[in-house]
Amino acid sequence: MGQSRPFRPVALVVEDDPIQREMIAMLLEETDYDVIQCEDAQTAELALKNRHPALLVTDVTLVGAMTGLELVESARQVNPSLRVIVMSGRPPARALPDGVTFFAKPFYPIELIRELSGDRRH
Repeated sequence: MGQSRPFRPVALVVEDDPIQREMIAMLLEETDYDVIQCEDAQTAELALKNRHPALLVTDVTLVGAMTGLELVESARQVNPSLRVIVMSGRPPARALPDGVTFFAKPFYPIELIRELSGDRRH
């Protein structure tokens, strides 16, 4: 028989590398998020409309026609208060939208946990 879980916010992880995507998803699940994993922005857009996540974690470079930054713009049109974390192995080519947190790859898992808990000490 399944266990009843209290409400957990939904996090959407968009990363084309399956190992990185799974690692981030596991971290988020440990911090009490229900996680949806997508490898491209087009699939993520459907999840944004159907599941209404509280958090979007996306790589800048994705497979397909849309970048992670384009996904952020689209997601913010649907939910302007959506919490967003953008990741990349390179510095952003342009200024990020207000309220978007940037993580340089590779990063330590504790950095993501600290960001989500509001503890930004290093």
